[in-house]
Amino acid sequence: MRVFVTGASGWIGSAVVPELMGAGHEVIGLARSDAAASAIIAAGAEVFRGSLDDPASIRDGAALCDGVVHLGYNHDFSQMDEAAKTDHNVIESIGLMLKGSDRPFVVAGGVLGLAPGRIATENDVPDPAVHPRTTNVALALSLAQNGVRSSCVRFAPTVHGDGDHGFIATLVAIARAKGNSSYIGDGANCWPAVHRFDAARLVRLTLEGAPAGSSVHAVAEPGIATKAIAEAIGKGLGLPVISIPGNEASDHFGWMGRFFGADASASNTITRELLNWEPTHQGLLEDLGEGHYFRESLD
Repeated sequence: MRVFVTGASGWIGSAVVPELMGAGHEVIGLARSDAAASAIIAAGAEVFRGSLDDPASIRDGAALCDGVVHLGYNHDFSQMDEAAKTDHNVIESIGLMLKGSDRPFVVAGGVLGLAPGRIATENDVPDPAVHPRTTNVALALSLAQNGVRSSCVRFAPTVHGDGDHGFIATLVAIARAKGNSSYIGDGANCWPAVHRFDAARLVRLTLEGAPAGSSVHAVAEPGIATKAIAEAIGKGLGLPVISIPGNEASDHFGWMGRFFGADASASNTITRELLNWEPTHQGLLEDLGEGHYFRESLD
């Protein structure tokens, strides 16, 4: 299969590209910058120059391929509405191009905020109020009614591995700056996690075989107590581990407070049965134990 990948040079995309190619697929990766183009070429894929801000260029890239994996997104929390609008235009453009083709179209989503207070399943429907991106995922899945084999991979909030600059790296930076590694309240709230390479394999399996209109969970560990995460960070940095009252979380963690205080446990049972996906890489706490998250360069 010839596959068009947006976000091909990003944290997840740069693992998806070799995963697809290793399974015999050809990959065309979207590149906005010279740096992104160089990374895609180095991975052995073909480059398509364009931008998420130009839906016509995305449509033209997708038209060259048998399937599309849309991972590109602007995660700047100060521009959430603008990013969601851009994403909507991209999905709409790709959807029109793929209409009636039965070609696969995989989009990215998340499990954070999916089912507060209980374990989220693949059958849960996201609340649009949680994040504007959820409306775009719904748009993508609705394309199944127009002859597109659209599906969504909902990622754990922590897609971990060596080189990660996401939530866990942010928590490490906060701990280093504050002189302690903290959790909120009793730290019993849980985060799901998945290793980057396991997530990449799931993206490939979804592209190859997920039914139209389906959602799957890139979740290897359904829920890790945030206290355990803080303890692993404290051990790695040699810092004390303390509890922060809920009403002080924003002051201590900044924007990260509302995410780290969430309880976002999520199941992967349906995903594993549907696509025969079995995570094989190490878990988050073991990954933290290897020490790469504590290199100064990650900050």
